[in-house]
Amino acid sequence: MSIQSYIADNKLEWMIVYNAPTDAYKYAYRGCLVVTEGKVITPDKSLPPKEIVKQVILATNSDKIDFLACELTSLDVFEGFVAKYKEFLTPEGKYLLFVSDIIGKGTFVYEGITFNTFALDESSVWNDLLDLADLSKGDLKKMSDKEKIDTVCKDILRSNLRLSEKTYEEIKALQRGGKLSFGAV
Repeated sequence: MSIQSYIADNKLEWMIVYNAPTDAYKYAYRGCLVVTEGKVITPDKSLPPKEIVKQVILATNSDKIDFLACELTSLDVFEGFVAKYKEFLTPEGKYLLFVSDIIGKGTFVYEGITFNTFALDESSVWNDLLDLADLSKGDLKKMSDKEKIDTVCKDILRSNLRLSEKTYEEIKALQRGGKLSFGAV
């Protein structure tokens, strides 16, 4: 099963911005992805999802996820996210997590998969990706949605993120309220 089929068949898309191929990728997605579904009221009606990952930019040329950037409103969502999408994550993929409740950044391996983790600085994953790719909004102004996805993914995949290696526990300690937090929260 492909990631595209998995998302569609399980109704995991939420607030879709883009959901189609691009010139460079067989499948690309922008929007939110469901981590924990809402309560099913009737076969045709459910409550909104309990947990989502936001501002997702996903691109792939295979059945797995080749590129993923997203916002986690809390690092507490991470393990549920990995459990939900693990069969589509690979050691070869490039995965960037922008986390709202951590202070700092780093790269870590979790269940054999490498994740690049950043504190969400610009309040927008897209703006942070542009900074990492050394692109400006002006560079993308006249591009279509699919051209923007292709350009950002290509530049991020080529970039060296220059992150220090950490353990998952060290990343968790960067969480606001974690044991390494300083100052007022």
